[in-house]
Amino acid sequence: MKQIVAIGGGGFSSETRNLKIEKYLLSLVNKKNPKICFLPQASHEDPDYIVKFFSTFVKLHAEPSWISLFGRVEASWKQHILNQDIIYVGGGNTKSMLALWREWGMDVVLMEAYNNGIILSGVSAGGICWFEQGITDSVWPLGVVNGLGLIDGSVCPHFDSECERQSVYRNKLATAAIKPGLALEDETAVHFIDGQLNVAIKTLENKNVIRMNANEEIVLQTELLS
Repeated sequence: MKQIVAIGGGGFSSETRNLKIEKYLLSLVNKKNPKICFLPQASHEDPDYIVKFFSTFVKLHAEPSWISLFGRVEASWKQHILNQDIIYVGGGNTKSMLALWREWGMDVVLMEAYNNGIILSGVSAGGICWFEQGITDSVWPLGVVNGLGLIDGSVCPHFDSECERQSVYRNKLATAAIKPGLALEDETAVHFIDGQLNVAIKTLENKNVIRMNANEEIVLQTELLS
């Protein structure tokens, strides 16, 4: 079974520190102390971000680790990826992260991990990367970035907290500059199984996941996490 969980915003690195989506993610692994590996390349491997990741997932009884592609890169990083239960990709600059991944062959290894049943996940840039396309602030003004294409269509994270994304996404859809897709508000996520949307989830009652195309916007039914 191939699984991807793409998160619109919030979570362990945000001010709210709402960990319901992180707990949901870990619940998908039917074992104690699941192995979860952080890929923080989009944030230029920000040390504070890495510390937050480790402190969060240790408290949640997982076995956290991370891979560096800056500085001295461990020769065993590919095998480490393939030994995980979950891969979690952090937020930041989507375009630069993807360029670095392709240079190192991370895109190929992640595809192998996906095909092997390792759960792929991430927030913001770490959610965009799994789709064919996404709305990104990696370029300014906001533009379109091409992802790895494991999920058909497009995605726009932070749809409520960064309001300028709304008009840009709608304009790109209207001009066919981006494929139809999903708008994710903060504190929401979408869980795909074998390339199909299985469930949309949220941690707060007033949050939404919206299916977007040039002609209509449909608010999807979402499961409120307890």
